[in-house]
Amino acid sequence: MIPNHLLVSSLFLSAFCRPIYAADLTIEVLDSTGAPVENSVVYAEPDAKIRQVKSTAIIEQRGKQFNPLVSVVQTGTDITFPNFDSVRHHVYSFSPAKTFELKLYSGVPANPVKFDKAGTIVLGCNIHDYMVAFIKVVDTPYFTKTNKAGKAIFRDLPAGNYTVKAWHYAQAKENETFAKTFAFEEAENATINMGLKPFMLPASK
Repeated sequence: MIPNHLLVSSLFLSAFCRPIYAADLTIEVLDSTGAPVENSVVYAEPDAKIRQVKSTAIIEQRGKQFNPLVSVVQTGTDITFPNFDSVRHHVYSFSPAKTFELKLYSGVPANPVKFDKAGTIVLGCNIHDYMVAFIKVVDTPYFTKTNKAGKAIFRDLPAGNYTVKAWHYAQAKENETFAKTFAFEEAENATINMGLKPFMLPASK
């Protein structure tokens, strides 16, 4: 369980050598007490032009919960929302980055929902108020999430100049991120300290 008041104090980024032009970037996100922070979204925006790749994702409803709690996708991704519960759900979002409704249904909707604008989307269910999930849509194919140990890895990140951004769903401001610009080379190790403003986590049930 993460304490109610958190300050993401550091992201330690370590690059390990791989074949020419690409390397792994390991990221660790810690709170102000040094404890790991799970489900933090981190993404790297390169200076170079990014090619849009058609992609898909799935956010399921099972046990009257959304799974996963936090998703991160590139702009233009189609997301499907299958309902595996024995009751019907009514999925919706009123977020500026994507407003939509999937009215009472079971099984798999006929069509996915396209997320074509960068930003933060909060999902809910009109039938079950406690159901909530978060989608972070980013303008880059280089994104990941931290695990329970507060760590995540970019695989085969090309060398170049990047702006690395960090975001967590429980920050005080919905779309607030912290950004740091740096040059990443396949033959270098890098450490970057990043700080986010305090945010509140919802009380555990």
